[in-house]
Amino acid sequence: MLADLKKVVGREFVFTDPQWELPAYNDAYLTTPAELHQPSAAVAPANVEELQRVLEVARHYKAPLWTISTGKNFAYGGPAPRKAGYIVLDLKRMNRILEVNEKHGYAVVEPGVSYMDLYRHLQKIGSKLWVDCAAPGWGGVLPNMTEHGVGYTPYGDHVTMQCGMEVMLADGTLVQTGMGALPGSQTNHLYKYGLGPSVDGLFTQSNFGVVTKIGMWLMPEPPGYRPYMVTFEKESDLHAITEVLRPLKVNMLIPAVAMTVEMLWEAAVQVTRRDYYTGKGPIPESVRKKMRSDLKIGAWNFYGALYGPPPMMDNTWEVIHDAFASIPGAKFYFDEDRAKDDVAWQYRKKLGAGIPNMTEYNVMNWIPNGAHMDFSPISPVTGADATKQYELIRDRCNKAGFDYCGEFAVGWRDMHHIFCLTFDRNDAKQKARANKLFGELVDAAAAAGYGEYRTHVDFMDRIAGTYNWNDSALLRMHEKVKDVVDPSGILSPGKMGIWPKSMRKGKA
Repeated sequence: MLADLKKVVGREFVFTDPQWELPAYNDAYLTTPAELHQPSAAVAPANVEELQRVLEVARHYKAPLWTISTGKNFAYGGPAPRKAGYIVLDLKRMNRILEVNEKHGYAVVEPGVSYMDLYRHLQKIGSKLWVDCAAPGWGGVLPNMTEHGVGYTPYGDHVTMQCGMEVMLADGTLVQTGMGALPGSQTNHLYKYGLGPSVDGLFTQSNFGVVTKIGMWLMPEPPGYRPYMVTFEKESDLHAITEVLRPLKVNMLIPAVAMTVEMLWEAAVQVTRRDYYTGKGPIPESVRKKMRSDLKIGAWNFYGALYGPPPMMDNTWEVIHDAFASIPGAKFYFDEDRAKDDVAWQYRKKLGAGIPNMTEYNVMNWIPNGAHMDFSPISPVTGADATKQYELIRDRCNKAGFDYCGEFAVGWRDMHHIFCLTFDRNDAKQKARANKLFGELVDAAAAAGYGEYRTHVDFMDRIAGTYNWNDSALLRMHEKVKDVVDPSGILSPGKMGIWPKSMRKGKA
C-alpha cells in the first residue's frame, strides 16, 4: 500500500519513519499511552487530484485514514488519530488562498491555510478585510470552522460565516454544496443554502467526507474599533455579570463574541504559578488576591469591543457602562488605561481586531512541562447556569489537585465554557488524575443537562454516548449516513463517536 501511495504523492510525502517523521503526528498532551494513537504512516496530497487517488488506494486496501489539516488542535488531541494503526491524511500541502473578494467580503481557502497565512495575505494585497481568528494563530481557517470553533470579532461564529463548501466523498466524488452546485454560479459564497436540503453541516465534526475548500465571510474594517475591559472583584460576581450581559448580547449592543475570563487564565499568560505559590493543591485566596493586585485584574475579567463610527460607539458605550456599573466594584478600562506591557490586554486587543497571535499559548508555562485538555460544555446565558457550571467544574478540579483556569465565550444565546485543564505532561500521576477528572466532568455535566461542543480524541465515544435521547437516535442516524457515504469505512473511523459498520463492535 505504501508503495502505491508513493506513486500518487511522491516518496517524500509519505511519512513512515517512527523516529523522525511519525512523532509529528503524536499528541504531546495525551493523558493515555501514546501507543494507543500511534499512526502507521502519514500521506500528504497536494491537490484534489492526488487526494482522489489516495482515497482510491485506501478503498482498495480498506485502510483507515485520519484526516487533519494544520494539526494544531492540541487541546483536543492535535494530529493524533483516534486509534493506533491509522494512516494520517495530512492536508497541509493543500494550502492555497484561492480567492479574496473585497467587494463582497469573503475568502476561499483550502484546508492547510492558517489564520496567520490568511492575515499576511490580506496585508500583502492591501485588503481592508479582517480575519476572525482563534487565539492560537497557527490554527487553520477551514479546520477550525469544521470543528465548530469560534473567534473574537462580530464574525466570531465561524460556522455561521462559512458559505460554500467543496467536499470529496470516500468514493472520490467531488461535491459543491449550496449555490456551488449550479455550474457557473455567481453566488457560491454569497448565499449559504442553495436549493433543497442544506448539507454543509453534515461535514463538520464528522467523517462523512473530506472538505477540500470553503468560502468564509470576512468582516470589512470598521470606521472605528475600541476594545474595553471590565474587571470584577468577587468570584460570586459571575452571576451578575452574566445576567447583565445577556440582554446586551441578544440586542446586539455587544456584537462580538464576548469573553468572561477567570483570573488565572489572564495571569497564566504573563506569570508562572511558582512566581506566586510553590505549594501543592489549588492556589489559596490570599495568593490570588496578591496576583489580582499586581496584575490589575479581577476575579472575573470581561472583554468586549465597540465597532463603528465614533458617535455610535460613544452612544453604545453609555448603555454598556451603565449596565455593568450596576455591579459593585466594577472597574472599566480602555487601551489608554492599560500598560503597554500588559500581556493579557495586548493579545486580546489584537484578537478583537482579527490579528492572529500566539500569546495565549503562554498558559502552558503556568506550570513546568505544561500541557492541557479543554473541557468545553455549553451553557445558557444565565447567571444561575454560569455559576452552576463554574462550581461543578471548579470543585471537582480543586479536589483533584488542579487549578481552575477557564473562560466563558458568550455567543448569540449560548456560552462556550472552556475549562483549560492544565497538567505536567512528564508526570504520569498527574496525567492519570487529569484523565480521571475529565471523565468525571463529562458524567457530571451530562447529568446536569450540559453537553460538550467538541472534545479530545480519548473522550469522543464517551461524550457521544451522553447524547443518547430516544435510544441514541441521533447517533444511529449518523451511523446510517456513514454507511451510505463511506461504505468502506475509510474516513476517520471513530470521529466524534461515529464508527463504520465494520468497527462498531471494536470501538474503544
